[in-house]
Amino acid sequence: MEGLPLVSVLWLGILTSISPCPLATNIAAVSFISQRITQKNTVLLSGILYTIGRSLTYIVLGILIVKALVDIPLLSDFLQRYVNKILGIVLILVGMVLLDLLRIPLNIPSISEHFAKKLADKGTFGSMPLGILFALAFCPISAALFFGGLIPVAVKAKSGIGLPLIYGIGTGLPVLLFAFLVAAGAGYMNNLYYRITKIEFYTKKVTGIIFVFVGIYYALAYIFEII
Repeated sequence: MEGLPLVSVLWLGILTSISPCPLATNIAAVSFISQRITQKNTVLLSGILYTIGRSLTYIVLGILIVKALVDIPLLSDFLQRYVNKILGIVLILVGMVLLDLLRIPLNIPSISEHFAKKLADKGTFGSMPLGILFALAFCPISAALFFGGLIPVAVKAKSGIGLPLIYGIGTGLPVLLFAFLVAAGAGYMNNLYYRITKIEFYTKKVTGIIFVFVGIYYALAYIFEII
């Protein structure tokens, strides 16, 4: 059971990465990077640095949020008493978002394409800052999975570094994949993008159903205490 949070968080990261909005930014990142770099092997290195940038962002956010919730005595005592009850409600709500039964009124200013291109113009050196920038561009689905999926699990496990790191790696996997294809000289990125978006529709629904059922279990076990 100790590896379950790791697998769950990695899956949340992957699901985040193949959702339409994050996937679009990831592919945009590869496009920005590959257009400015002539050596194919360097494209792969840039993809790795981009993923590191995303992971560092989630680690910093994870440390700040988890540390605040765990180390502040009042909040820590509250969580020890009610974390399982809260987790049940949160899982149900996140599952409903994934099933498109609930929408998050999230209005975050879009990233300036000019600013992103300025980072991309720096080539390999701009890859990590680009990853940080795109990681902060939360869409409704990515916000639900990060704040509603990762953070509760990280708080429960008291892991402000490890689990956010795994989540960040998961979100950067498409960039590593596309960067590898660019480095290998493959020319079917558009077809692969189409296939991933088709897969995302089903994986999101299945994950949403699982979230709802697990949330119902937590609610029945810890809120209503009937199982």
